[in-house]
Amino acid sequence: MSALPALAADTTSTALAMVTPDGRCVWCNPAGHRLGVGLAELPLAGMTPGDNPVDLPVRGTDGVVRWIQVRCHGVEHDGQPLRLFELRDVSVERRERERGRNYRWRLAHIEQLAKVGTWEWDLPSGEVIWSDVLQRMFGLPPGTGLDYPAYRRMVHPDDIGMIEQTLEDALRRGGAFSYTHRMYLADGATLRVFECYGEVFTDSTGAPVRVLGTAHDITAVRRVQDELTRLAERDPLTDLPNRRALLAHIDELLAGGPEPSGALLLVDIDNFKDINDVHGHAVGDEVLRALTRLLRRELPPGTLLGRLGGDEFAVVLPGADAEGALVIAEAMCNAVVRAPVPVAGTGLRVTLSIGAASREPADTRDTMLAHADLALYEAKDAGRNRARLYLPEQYRHAVQRISVVTRVRRALDENRMGLDAQPIVDLATGQVVSHELLVRLRDGAEPVLSPAEFLPTVERDDLIGDLDRWVVATATAALAEPGATRAGLRFDINISARSLESPGFGDWVVRTLRAAGIAADRLGLEVTETAAITNVAAVRHLADALRDAGCRLSLDDFGAGFGSFAYLKHLPFSTVKIAGDFVRQADHGGADPVLIDAVVRAAHGLGMSTVAESVERAALVPALRALGVDAGQGYHLGRPVPLDELSRRTSRAWQDTVVVPTVVPQPRADPSPTWRVV
Repeated sequence: MSALPALAADTTSTALAMVTPDGRCVWCNPAGHRLGVGLAELPLAGMTPGDNPVDLPVRGTDGVVRWIQVRCHGVEHDGQPLRLFELRDVSVERRERERGRNYRWRLAHIEQLAKVGTWEWDLPSGEVIWSDVLQRMFGLPPGTGLDYPAYRRMVHPDDIGMIEQTLEDALRRGGAFSYTHRMYLADGATLRVFECYGEVFTDSTGAPVRVLGTAHDITAVRRVQDELTRLAERDPLTDLPNRRALLAHIDELLAGGPEPSGALLLVDIDNFKDINDVHGHAVGDEVLRALTRLLRRELPPGTLLGRLGGDEFAVVLPGADAEGALVIAEAMCNAVVRAPVPVAGTGLRVTLSIGAASREPADTRDTMLAHADLALYEAKDAGRNRARLYLPEQYRHAVQRISVVTRVRRALDENRMGLDAQPIVDLATGQVVSHELLVRLRDGAEPVLSPAEFLPTVERDDLIGDLDRWVVATATAALAEPGATRAGLRFDINISARSLESPGFGDWVVRTLRAAGIAADRLGLEVTETAAITNVAAVRHLADALRDAGCRLSLDDFGAGFGSFAYLKHLPFSTVKIAGDFVRQADHGGADPVLIDAVVRAAHGLGMSTVAESVERAALVPALRALGVDAGQGYHLGRPVPLDELSRRTSRAWQDTVVVPTVVPQPRADPSPTWRVV
């Protein structure tokens, strides 16, 4: 009995062996014979009856290590004390237990890595088992007893109903479920957000018996999502609702019911670009923030103030009618005027222009915005620092403006715009020193539109930039013709405030002249006094670009707008053109000659020449010459002629003989000479 034969198939049978105190085996049952290990290899000598069973590793005759569970019993046979050993091969059971321990270990570490806890709810017993990781996520020590009522007390009160409804629905239908909830941790103060997924398992009858679930702490993720949502709907500079949020609130206003109620205000800061140019963008940003604080205080409860972008705000007024909206808008204008913005170490006075539109039954969001924008346009056109209510005739005016812009755009595309050239004459010599080019619309459509009828409309549209560049390109091409080059023709052209504000316009003009091989001093640009004073920084930038290249820059209509001699000191113009309002009666005495004399002295003292506009009568020529005016322009000195005709005349004159165009007096019956261009 030194060894037992290999175990055949019945591995669950219990092997029994009777052993004497000195370790001799005196009996072994068949299962013991099949166990496949030698009893001598088992450390049985130290075991005594009553000891707890012991699992012992033993290598069998087949070389495989098995785990044998040994239990010792005391027996007596023929008066001799013996030990009966009960031996069981528990290798399979032990491997299963080890696999279970490894599974739980892996699960716990996976939970830690994924920051996901698990729970299991046994429905028949009502017991809930929480993983150690999940309890730590709850702020509890692992192994803490936590039943559902205790868990429920930790959940945010506003989320309890949602959780219980979700679980009730899941238990009724079976399958997977999910929910997100807030929960106070064990300290009772820390609030976290958990995202939960689970599944209900049923028995063969379809009755739910078990629920497995996971919980993931997404507090940090939710915080980022909330911040992204806030950024998506809030303006980062003012923390007001942004354009996206404002449009959503307008949609809500329009969806409020069939009865028209509510209004929209569009708010624009007057001359905000000048604030940025003069004081810098940091001051401009502070102005926006300060106005935000002021307007929030002034607006009634229930209104929504938001920023559409740039210097434009909007106010949604639920329940307000047209009159009430206008009252609120005017109050906003007055409040801003009364409260200078405390920036740049002083109080900066700011004004607003506001357009108001009330909701109409058929309004859409775009319609309501368009109506408020038309009213804002009217407020700015009326002088700014005021509010206007949308009226139907504003729409008709807008349609007319669109029609004008469309005609001009089509004429540009089809090369049906024209230029007329009006001479600028040296009053001392009668020589034509330059020609001012005047834009004409020659599209053949009715009604015929004069420059005074289409230019103001075009100047409010981006099209004016295209028109300015077309004028420069056309003038450059005319100057490049051989006859114009030999005659030394010079042109002056007006540019709009929009092109003046374009940072690269001056450089583009210089490049265009150089590409055509034209001397830069043959082309001059004219800027109106009003545009110059309201865009000082832009004029200085343009002047620098033109002066470096050799181009001329004239201040047009001096005295017609906000005239100030101080601007002549700081803006490097080459010529000052005196507005016709001062010139027309300059030969009759009074204030006009005094003012012209002052302009001439100031301009000459700063190295600038002068040109008198609206010289329509012969008597004005000697009067202006006596006041020291250098040159003049007007119907008496020469009417505008198409640029093509001027080019033909110049070409013929140089083919016949080289003659410098001059203005000579023509005899008349009265002593006042009439001047004409030859």
